[in-house]
Amino acid sequence: MNLEIDEFREIVDGEWPGGAIQGRKPNAEEMRRALQVMLTRQCLYASTPGLGRTYEIVRAYASFFERFFGTLGYRLIVSPRDQMVALSVPREDTRYDAVYERLHKDETLVLLALRLLWEEAIGSRDIGDGVLETTTGDLVDRIRAVTQVDPPEEGRLLDILRMFQRQGAVRIGQRDRIEKVSPLTVLPGVAVLVPDSYLEDLLNWAASPGGSAEAEAA
Repeated sequence: MNLEIDEFREIVDGEWPGGAIQGRKPNAEEMRRALQVMLTRQCLYASTPGLGRTYEIVRAYASFFERFFGTLGYRLIVSPRDQMVALSVPREDTRYDAVYERLHKDETLVLLALRLLWEEAIGSRDIGDGVLETTTGDLVDRIRAVTQVDPPEEGRLLDILRMFQRQGAVRIGQRDRIEKVSPLTVLPGVAVLVPDSYLEDLLNWAASPGGSAEAEAA
């Protein structure tokens, strides 16, 4: 841990040997904010409102953040193509942190449906500009098709989507009052929250009779 503390100081003091961010170097407050944002957001984009500077800091000093979060058991993902930085959370070990949490069944079903929509769009090459444009109506239909249960009612569904929006899996647009659906942009971060290794487990869990009240995800 002393190495990470020394590197933190080197970055703030402008003595970092591994390159530097364009423009002014980050100060201590910006570095602390970047660490905290990554823990609470999990997936961050250059276009994330108000956090573009944080994205640039993490990307520019990726080796520092990679080692720092590695001490917590996370893997840092830097995707220049998606303009995304993210923390991948291992499934193998018991988690005690804010990134890994227990989701209610309806939250898990929504996350599963989002991941399936993403996977299907990749298979059919319907990904435009690195994202999938869809609607809450399509999401509701996918939940019904996969789980054979009623999806969350609209208000609850939007609350769940706002939670995943904060984690970088989706963006929610303005609700269409006539069609009574909301535009939905599925982002690359959904594949971080639900990696391939977890997708089959989620599918089996969703198909099981009743299921449990909660499921581990993200």
